Amino acid sequence: MQATGQIFKTRWWLPITLVILFVLNWLASRYHARADLTDEKRFTLSAPTKKLLKKLDTAVQVDIFLKGEFPSGFKKLANSTGEMLQEFREITGSRLQFNFISPDDPVEGTSVRYGDTLSALGLYPINLKSQLKAGEQQQLVYPFALVHYREKVMPVNLYAGNKTVITPAELNSAEALMEFRFADAIDKLIRTVKPLVAYATGNGEPQDARIYDLVENVLKPDYDLRQFNLATLPVIPDTFSLLVMVKPTQPFSEKEKLTIDQFVMRGGKLLFFIDKLEAEMDSLRIKNEVVAYDRGLQLDDLLFRYGARINNDLVMDLQCDFLPFDVNGNGQFEFLHWNYFPLFESRQGHVINKNLGLVAGRFVNSIDTVEAAGINKTILLSSSPNSRRIATPALISGKENVIAPEDEKFKRADIPVAILLEGKFRSLYANRLSQAMHDSLESYGAGFVTDCIRDNKMILVADGDIAMNSIQKNAPLPMGMNPFTYGSQYQYPFANKEFVQNCLDYLLNPAGLSEAKAKDYTLHLLDPKKLTAQRTYWQLMNIAMPVLLVFLFGIVYQWLRRRKYSRT
Repeated sequence: MQATGQIFKTRWWLPITLVILFVLNWLASRYHARADLTDEKRFTLSAPTKKLLKKLDTAVQVDIFLKGEFPSGFKKLANSTGEMLQEFREITGSRLQFNFISPDDPVEGTSVRYGDTLSALGLYPINLKSQLKAGEQQQLVYPFALVHYREKVMPVNLYAGNKTVITPAELNSAEALMEFRFADAIDKLIRTVKPLVAYATGNGEPQDARIYDLVENVLKPDYDLRQFNLATLPVIPDTFSLLVMVKPTQPFSEKEKLTIDQFVMRGGKLLFFIDKLEAEMDSLRIKNEVVAYDRGLQLDDLLFRYGARINNDLVMDLQCDFLPFDVNGNGQFEFLHWNYFPLFESRQGHVINKNLGLVAGRFVNSIDTVEAAGINKTILLSSSPNSRRIATPALISGKENVIAPEDEKFKRADIPVAILLEGKFRSLYANRLSQAMHDSLESYGAGFVTDCIRDNKMILVADGDIAMNSIQKNAPLPMGMNPFTYGSQYQYPFANKEFVQNCLDYLLNPAGLSEAKAKDYTLHLLDPKKLTAQRTYWQLMNIAMPVLLVFLFGIVYQWLRRRKYSRT
């Protein structure tokens, strides 16, 4: 201590101090250490995200289109985006660059606005209501980012909602998903091999424009998609990772079920969207009524062995979408809730449904779980607290909604319609394989497997329409869009596409980014009643108290100086 004191009494104290500060700054620039004191570890990246970022070998450029004068919620979202990408840079260093761009700015070297370019890519703005001093104003906000890697570009949706008024809870959910969205985009860009996915055909599955959005905008961009006819090929090669089946209409033979069963036993995953009952809107529009009856798909025993059963019923829900009805019989249509178009959500908080909006269904069956040793079951979608089940065959009439539904009948809650099954499945054909089936497998060089070779998972959804899109004026609409309300004030893009994408990510994502998606931020809001009652008190505390402290410090400082120098 004496040596230190002697240094500061010499003329060398200033150069030594400057050298020490320079060394400390250099060390701080090279080595970073921070403590995340938030309860939800908001500023701590998950281990899979860190592992992914460390694999980057080429620069990644991120353009965020949240530059400009926005309401406070979107300013906060922009700030959170910058903070999250700065966290990414702590791992990647200079290999990740990002900048904020105004959608009103022209693209470099052209007269085209960035906003127009985003719309051309299918990234449409939110028509936001913002409150200004002059009154209310409509404002277009593009909550998107573009991630550039080599010659490829991946869009990132920073806010998945589409409402004109945004709540703090919705923005908080968007912030919680931000790490996953950017990490998932980077993961898909740097993949050298896409997972091979089979789309099942041969049993009446749609192959037309009704699956355009599923095929072109969900499957093809991220997966190597092939059609696979179960009726002609008895073995699905092990190179396929997933079998997708959408709304089959024809019965499955034992040979076809064996093909599916052995694919599962060898580690293949299933994503099934199945309508067990025949009930279509085309028949309802023609006759104004339709009878819902069993298609006879013959899949009950296979699904039962895996731990689930699709029931011969329909789910009706007071939480439902709209349909136009001729209420007075004069040709003037009104939009009324149609209980056969239920809107589903999940209350179990699984990562597939994390921060997911409502998912729209049509003529949906319920699902029951059954005993299956070693199989874990998770409900992904279920009805609202005001729902019911009706047995089939049932007559569905367009006249039903002319009269308001009897609410006392809608007392059931959380009726399952989509389920995740995980574990080691056992073959349906264990101890019952016929010689013909055995010979068929042997002819393709595939031996019979009685139990799953490793833990596996599958997702079963009791509605084929969830994964399909409607057609209007010979053009496909986005998945989850109601064609009857399209272009009206009741139009709303439901989260069907996000649900399907999340199912695919959970089943096939090799990076294990589910941990990043499972993050949840606690929203700390001020109590509006206390805020009103204690407004004056907190204003004084925040304005007057700092001034008083400065005055108090000045008085104490002057008193100490006078006391010191008066003694001298």
